[in-house]
Amino acid sequence: MAGSNGKQKTARDMVLSLALIGIAAAVVYFISIPHDDHAPDLKRVDYRIELLTARRAADYPVAAPEGLPSTWKATSVRFQGDKSNRWHLGFQTPDGQYVQVEQSTRKPSEFIEQASQGASATGRTETAGDRTWTRYTGGRYDALVLRGPSGSTTVVAGTASFEDLKTMAAALRMR
Repeated sequence: MAGSNGKQKTARDMVLSLALIGIAAAVVYFISIPHDDHAPDLKRVDYRIELLTARRAADYPVAAPEGLPSTWKATSVRFQGDKSNRWHLGFQTPDGQYVQVEQSTRKPSEFIEQASQGASATGRTETAGDRTWTRYTGGRYDALVLRGPSGSTTVVAGTASFEDLKTMAAALRMR
């Protein structure tokens, strides 16, 4: 009988140790891991200087929105004149979705594929402002595409609804 009591103690100690480890893991989980389901607050960027630079350097009219509500937040901007003559302007919509304006003089099929994250033409068009855009869907983003008169292609794409994409496309002024 003396031998079985030692085995019971060992098994009981092992169960207690596992329970203590489980409690410690639960405490670490609840304290150190953020559990907020909201997207992080993105910093608003001022894109005016980059826009002026792009408009001077690009060999096409560079697009930027005018008259968007202040609830649309510019979050990213870049102009890559040396590589692909590419303009990028990213926005967060009022409901937290993403919309980007991309322009380039690269080969349209490759540029559209990249800027729309793999979306395909639907054969449908949308009128936004005074321009007719081709609608793309699928892939990671939905998109509206405009082939410019100066060899440039403009893509308005993102996770936002087509209504938001149209709002951005209608606000674009190309200079």
